Amino acid sequence: MQHRVTIRDVAARAGVSAGAVSLALNDRPGVSEATRRRIVEAAGALGWSPNLAARSLARSPGVHTIGMAIGRDAVGMGLDAVHMALIGGVESVLAERPCSLLLHLTAGPESEIALHKQWWQSGRVNGAVLIAVAPEDPRIAPLHRLGMPVVAVAHPDHSGPFPAVWSDDGAAITEVVRYLAILGHRRIAHVAGPATLGSSRVRATAFEAGAAELSLEAARSVPTDLSARQGASVTRTLLAGPDRPTAILYDNDIMAVAGLAAAGELGLRVPEDVSLVAWDDSDLCRITWPTLSALSHDPFAFGAEVARCLLQLLDTGHAESRVHGTPVLVPRGTTGPPPRRS
Repeated sequence: MQHRVTIRDVAARAGVSAGAVSLALNDRPGVSEATRRRIVEAAGALGWSPNLAARSLARSPGVHTIGMAIGRDAVGMGLDAVHMALIGGVESVLAERPCSLLLHLTAGPESEIALHKQWWQSGRVNGAVLIAVAPEDPRIAPLHRLGMPVVAVAHPDHSGPFPAVWSDDGAAITEVVRYLAILGHRRIAHVAGPATLGSSRVRATAFEAGAAELSLEAARSVPTDLSARQGASVTRTLLAGPDRPTAILYDNDIMAVAGLAAAGELGLRVPEDVSLVAWDDSDLCRITWPTLSALSHDPFAFGAEVARCLLQLLDTGHAESRVHGTPVLVPRGTTGPPPRRS
C-alpha cells in the first residue's frame, strides 16, 4: 500500500514545521517568500494539496466524494443513454447521504492512474468507481497500491482485489443464442465490442460456448470499437459473404441500428432475410422500423447498486462482489425464422 502524503511529509521535505506549511499554502503571513516557494515546490514534488475531503468530513461525518474517470474515446463516440443512466444511478444514491460524484475525462490508463493518485494523495476523493475494466487491467495494481477504496464495474474475474458489481451478461447471451436456435437459425454472428474490454470478452466467450453447445454452423464473434461506423462495416462484410449469417447479435444499440440500415442497403429484408438483436434496449430500438429486438436491463438501478457497494466499503472497510440482474430478451420486429433457402 502506497503511503498517503500528508502535511507532515511536505513539512519534512521543506525543512519547516507543519504550521509553516499551512500558512504558506493558505497564503497567510508568517513565512518569508523564500520559505513559501520552498514549501510550494515540496508540495508539488510530493503531489500534495490541502485535504479538501478531510475538511468536509470533519464538518459532516459520513459525507464522501467519489471519483469516476471516463475515457475521452468514449466521449468522442458520444456518451450513450446507458452511460448517462449509470451515472445517474450512482448520483441518486450518493445524494441520499449527501455525497458527491467527481467526474473527469482521461486520455488513457496512465492518465487515469495519475489522476487517481493526485485525487487520493490530496484527499479530493474518499473512493472511486472504476469503469471499462479490461482483463489484466493496468490500472488495478497501481490503484490497489494507493490503498484507495475502489469498486470495479466488471466481472469479478477481472476486478483483481477490488469488489465488483456486474450483470450476468453470459446468461443473457446464452438466452439469445437459444432463442434464435429455436426459431431455426443455424448461422449466427456476434458483432462484439473491443476484445480488450472485460464485458466484451465475457459475452464473446458465452456466445461461442452457446453456439458450440447447440452445434450451430459458422458461429463467430467479430470485435469492433462499438461505433456505428464499424457496426455497419462489419454487417456489410458478414452479409456479403457466401455463407452469410441468418441472425446477428450486436453488443450495443447503436451498432444494431447501423446494421439494420446496412442490411437495407444490401437489399435484404429484416427479419425475412436476416434477424437482428441489439444489446441495450434504448429508445433507439423502439423507433426503428421494424422495431429492434433487444436485451433489456436497468443501468440506472445498476449504477445505484455500484454506489451502495462503494459506500458499504467506505463505511465498514469491506464489501462483497455482487451480481445485479441479468439482461432480458425483448423480441420485437427484427427477429423471426430464417429464410427457407438457408
